[in-house]
Amino acid sequence: MGGTDKALLPLAGRPLAAHLADRLHPQVQALAISANGDPARLAFLGLPVLPDTPPSRGPLSGVLAALLWARAQGATALVTAAVDTPFLPPDLAPRLLAAGQGRLTLARSDARLHPTAALWPVSLAGDLQDFLASGETPRMMSFVQRHAPALADMPEGSLANLNTPADIAAAEARLGGRAP
Repeated sequence: MGGTDKALLPLAGRPLAAHLADRLHPQVQALAISANGDPARLAFLGLPVLPDTPPSRGPLSGVLAALLWARAQGATALVTAAVDTPFLPPDLAPRLLAAGQGRLTLARSDARLHPTAALWPVSLAGDLQDFLASGETPRMMSFVQRHAPALADMPEGSLANLNTPADIAAAEARLGGRAP
């Protein structure tokens, strides 16, 4: 989207990050945001902002930072979701938990796997740290497939990404001017 910070893109008059926080907050015990750059830009959410574990190697570095944060909170698992998926199911976390029974679990919707919508056992932090340090290309699916993930089916369209102005317009139309 032309270098725009997706977390701050407006949808139905509110930033995407606010939509996601509202959707996830009732499903989890604690909430944080994985984001690089100036954390002050997300201060309006009142949540911890977790920068990537250095050196940043893409989304998996954010997952690692979040796993380490979750472990420090005493959690046994972490639920992740991309900021540009405002239509997450209101029961994403319970579905992931039920399908995986403590294993790494990916959401599946629209005949696709969505590794950013997942449940990650905090016990994976060490292996993820080793994977990122290995020099292997840090592809999320490469790491995930090493752990034979469980799959949790989600409603069609619930994990639609907003990647273009047309996607934002379609989401606005889908909402009819109301928040998801």
